[in-house]
Amino acid sequence: MRPRDHPSFRSSGLLNYSPSLSNYAVASRPACVSRVTALFDSHICLVGLSGSGKSTLGPLLASQLNLGACVDLDLVVEQRLGAPASQIFAEQGEPLFRQYECEALAEALAGPAVVIAAGGGIVLDPTNRMMLKAQATVIWLRASVPDLVERLRDSEASRPLLTGDVEFALHRLAEERTALYASVADVVIDVDGLDPRTLTEAVVEELR
Repeated sequence: MRPRDHPSFRSSGLLNYSPSLSNYAVASRPACVSRVTALFDSHICLVGLSGSGKSTLGPLLASQLNLGACVDLDLVVEQRLGAPASQIFAEQGEPLFRQYECEALAEALAGPAVVIAAGGGIVLDPTNRMMLKAQATVIWLRASVPDLVERLRDSEASRPLLTGDVEFALHRLAEERTALYASVADVVIDVDGLDPRTLTEAVVEELR
């Protein structure tokens, strides 16, 4: 599926706070495949379950498309609340995290075109889904649960919703979120077995 044309964003009043998102932009890495010839002038948002590769792909894709930076929304929220996501969920609750996540998304979409690496739960909020559908080309990195289990083998502790039986938790999250990802996605990339270089090439090809 090819990217949609998107209307201009209208600020909704969520954006008047500091510090600036530019403090949390992840600098693009050197390109690892041939750079596309034209600039991509729309926001790109990467969605998918935890472990699907959003934070790894984001800077690579920003470099390929000359967008300059990737905004990692989890990093934005963690730095604004002064704690890792797992601690925020445990001590302050998921609703507070989701509130800051929504505000960070709105701010990113109000600025110049960037790649946005969204948290796995970004699609749970109807407001987020509305903003994504109106304001971004959304790429769903679709991964199978067995592939995600392998990817997350050494990082469960930093994933607040993946405590205990990780495979069971991922199946539950997939059941809850798959239809929501599909509802906002312009491009779907099956990521099982793809290394970052191959994944970047696949996404760039879809955006041509």
